[in-house]
Amino acid sequence: MTPRRTDARARVVAAAAEMMARHGLNSTSIREMARRAEAPLGSTYHHFPGGKQQVVAEAVRHAGERIDTAIAEHLRAGPAAGLRGFLAMWRERLERSAFHGGCPVLAAAVEEPLDPESEGAAAVAAEAFAQWERRLRDALADAGVADSRAAELATVIVAAVEGAVVLSRARRALGPFDRVAAQLERLVAEAVGEAPRR
Repeated sequence: MTPRRTDARARVVAAAAEMMARHGLNSTSIREMARRAEAPLGSTYHHFPGGKQQVVAEAVRHAGERIDTAIAEHLRAGPAAGLRGFLAMWRERLERSAFHGGCPVLAAAVEEPLDPESEGAAAVAAEAFAQWERRLRDALADAGVADSRAAELATVIVAAVEGAVVLSRARRALGPFDRVAAQLERLVAEAVGEAPRR
């Protein structure tokens, strides 16, 4: 098989994640996923016998793992610097997409599916959010933040970043994101005993 055919499955998952980030859960059809991935519709159903439900769940899992990997990479520099890097990544995504690119994990979590069979995506989204929180909590705890405070801050970070992305997309402006980012950076810097950046 050619490389183009063997990676068709991965391309469909990536296309689904990108479509969910831009258009939401219910606007994402398996036909359009296949078209954007340049994959034959028949082979898409071969790779995903569970249909749209399976593709969407895998797309959410894929996006969640990619973001978790990004968080882990940024946190190598420590919680404060890691948070700055993670925020910069999201800020750049907003700018590059002209405020059209959001988070596919959030889309799966908040959008009520028209197709009841797609409800499993919300559970996958919950798992992704929980993993990001664990990742952040552990980094904060390793930096000396008390366990309960580290867990609280991790939840605040995930919720605030997701909310900041939504506000900036709605307003087509970086102001809301930048204000939330500044507050998060201050919270984390104080928690780990670093001087907040000005």
